[in-house]
Amino acid sequence: MATEIKAPSYPESVQEGTLSHWHVKAGDFVTRDDLVVDIETDKVVLEVVAPVTGTLIEVFKQEGDIVLSNELVGRMEEGTTTDFPVDVSKQEQLASKKDNDGLVNPAARKLAEERGIDLLHITGTGRGGRITKEDVVNHDVKQDTSVKEQIEEESQESNLVAFDGGERVQRRVAMTRMRSRISERLLEVTQTTASLTTFNEVDMSALINLRKQYQEEFTRMHNGTRLGYMGFFVKAAVEALKRFPLVNASIDDNHIVYHGYQDIGVAVSTDRGLVVPVLRNAENMSIASVENGIFEFAAKARDSKLTIDEMTGGTFTITNGGVYGSLLSTPIINPPQTAILGMHKIQERPIAHQGQVIIRPMMYLALSYDHRLIDGKEAVRFLVTCKELLEDPAKILLEI
Repeated sequence: MATEIKAPSYPESVQEGTLSHWHVKAGDFVTRDDLVVDIETDKVVLEVVAPVTGTLIEVFKQEGDIVLSNELVGRMEEGTTTDFPVDVSKQEQLASKKDNDGLVNPAARKLAEERGIDLLHITGTGRGGRITKEDVVNHDVKQDTSVKEQIEEESQESNLVAFDGGERVQRRVAMTRMRSRISERLLEVTQTTASLTTFNEVDMSALINLRKQYQEEFTRMHNGTRLGYMGFFVKAAVEALKRFPLVNASIDDNHIVYHGYQDIGVAVSTDRGLVVPVLRNAENMSIASVENGIFEFAAKARDSKLTIDEMTGGTFTITNGGVYGSLLSTPIINPPQTAILGMHKIQERPIAHQGQVIIRPMMYLALSYDHRLIDGKEAVRFLVTCKELLEDPAKILLEI
């Protein structure tokens, strides 16, 4: 019995997609819900899974072809195959692990499933040998590092061969649909908004000391979630947006749309391009939930698992170029939003304090805003509010 494999239904904002990769080829046997093909839109990569267990018998779309919503891309013949040999020792290990579910934190188990990591290969560092979320992260980082080192070694070897032969190699690669759409969108922003950037700097001493003092306890109390800086920046931005609602507004033709909520977009860089997943109702989130949400978004972005819903909307965006060493930049507004906050590298600098020159860890902040809606006075006061809240984190908790 033949079963059709179709592209998913695209939302209204997505017109078409590009078939980016077949994970199987005609004649391959797959089980139900196995990943079969990736379809890349201008926002996300959609994964199409096998609707039944059987053999892929026909392929109607090749890699690089345009695929419309619900369009037929392949056909499967439903059926079974011979049983594969079972690894008894592996089954016993998994059964043992299931009997000791208490030794794995729920957050760690969820993250391991998302990243395809076998918990049997992870040594728990928590109390009584418990596997924490941090253990899963560290395990994944080690894997990524070893793979990266291997790739770099191979790259160096290949480069040496090319230069020894005197070759001047060029490679021409078509833009991905997502990268092409990002390019169009950024160009559109520069042409249709009256973008202006104002700057300030924040003394990070209080946040650094607070983080050092409570990092271990915070991680222990929140199932392995680490205390970072982004949680404080999101909460500071939320409080400042409440005080300056125009910065949280958007323009719709000749109307100003004021939002009675704060949906904060967090820019995440991926190999495919910059994506901006959204923390919904950030005003109701704790610092721990913000940190956990950002961590999960980063993991999904890296694995191309973000959904269109997770990247749709947002009333304000925060981007952190400091993780790559950027000292100062002018971030580009993410329309229809009218402002974006840029974080940068923390660097020790001499500053004047109470008549003395002292060395403090400083960070430049940048607020790009659409001058059609937001005046300079409003933008500067918003940024100063963020600065004051971050330099005295107790004000964030007390909302003063």
